[in-house]
Amino acid sequence: MTQSAYHQLELRFKRLSVLSGAEAMLHWDMSTMMPSGGVEARAEQLAELKAIQHGLLVSKETTELITKAESDKNELNDWQASNLRNMKRRWVKATALSEDLVIALSKACSTCETTWRTARSNSNFAEVCPALEEVLNLTRQTAQAKGEKLGLSAYDALLDDYEPGARTSDIDPIFEELEAFLPDFLGLALEEQSSRQKPILPTGFFKEEKQKALGQKLMRAFGFDFNHGRLDTSLHPFCGGTPDDVRITTRYDERDFTSSLMGVLHETGHALYERGLPKKWRGQPVGEALGMSIHESQSLLIEMQICRSREFLKFSAPIMKAAFNGSGPEWRFENLSRLFTQIKPGFIRVDADEVTYPAHIIVRYNLERALIEGDMEIVDLPSSWNSGIKKFLGIKPTNDRDGCLQDVHWFDGAWGYFPTYTLGAMIAAQLYETAKVSKPEIKAGISEGNFKPLFSWLIYNVHSQGSLTNAKDLLKKVTKKSLSTKIFKSHLQSRYLEKN
Repeated sequence: MTQSAYHQLELRFKRLSVLSGAEAMLHWDMSTMMPSGGVEARAEQLAELKAIQHGLLVSKETTELITKAESDKNELNDWQASNLRNMKRRWVKATALSEDLVIALSKACSTCETTWRTARSNSNFAEVCPALEEVLNLTRQTAQAKGEKLGLSAYDALLDDYEPGARTSDIDPIFEELEAFLPDFLGLALEEQSSRQKPILPTGFFKEEKQKALGQKLMRAFGFDFNHGRLDTSLHPFCGGTPDDVRITTRYDERDFTSSLMGVLHETGHALYERGLPKKWRGQPVGEALGMSIHESQSLLIEMQICRSREFLKFSAPIMKAAFNGSGPEWRFENLSRLFTQIKPGFIRVDADEVTYPAHIIVRYNLERALIEGDMEIVDLPSSWNSGIKKFLGIKPTNDRDGCLQDVHWFDGAWGYFPTYTLGAMIAAQLYETAKVSKPEIKAGISEGNFKPLFSWLIYNVHSQGSLTNAKDLLKKVTKKSLSTKIFKSHLQSRYLEKN
């Protein structure tokens, strides 16, 4: 019996998913344990996988199957119809690009990311500037080609890769509201903070193995299954792999355990979202994550909304103390609560508090748009970066490591990703507010280390929905509200201005 065009497409996209999963594992290995001498061979391997996937997508057979499936789409159920829409979306974007461009960009990103590691260690942007120039040039070509195909600006075409349907016209008003709100709020919050007892940072030598053990213990408490994932070390924290084999990483500072711990918890949020995606639709576009703003909402819901809350710290403070055999007032719940909600403008995004975090994102958003649109040259990135941080946070990086070399994103080709972090923070606040109303037992559960009420709600309402709809519609369905800055602002005011 001949299979329908749609079911043939399912088989084809399953194959694409397997190839993408292999690519993800090679990326993980490259970032965690690959010897430096393997760079050239790895770049070839990754580029070949990209080329094979591109070839499958743009082939005559795929084109004919999509056309035929479109004509028969009335026979599909809601999940199949959405799957077909997502398939077509990927096909359209792929047909905008030549195989040569796909291969060239992949190789350039592999080379640039590896060069970035050395440049970051040396705090020397000049070392990676030529490689980044090549990545930017090829990214501009990619953006232009996709934009012409989709009727979008170059930057919107890149943004659409990470947040389907999002446009700068949606983001600009939101960021403008935050730009108007945050400076005055930051001043008020710092003033309120100064009236409270100053937190004490636990001091000592926090061995990496003890930090890792603490991270793993809290990961297990949240429900991370080490039969389906692992925790490793990399220069920049990330979550990769596949839903059934999730790889997360962090980096360690043996003078300050809090940074790596928050990195672990952030990436655990990503990992649990991946694990919660609908198993029935594994290997199909509709079964994958719904863009990066929802993905970041899950990591920031854990890291910011939950893990800096008084409920979580009541549960975790004794665990932290025991992990390092701590003693003294710095290990008490009240001190750790002040420590994990301390506002302190700093240079490093991944260590930023949730009040100053949006400023880091707005700076990056402005810079990457200017670079993609040709309004800025790559050689000017360090000085423009430093000026942006100075404007928004009143501090100026004194070296490239604390400045434009701190994030891996641009160096491995992720242009258009950054705005999803702040969109994710806002979505996280909106989802958590709704969850607490829907299930009042969530907060009590967290204080006891019971996260099942929270995750049963998240899995049902968010994770299990995969890419059935779009982020706007999912948020409206779950919270009965469209995304706005109001709930995020209210959360910040409650946590940082009101007496607890």
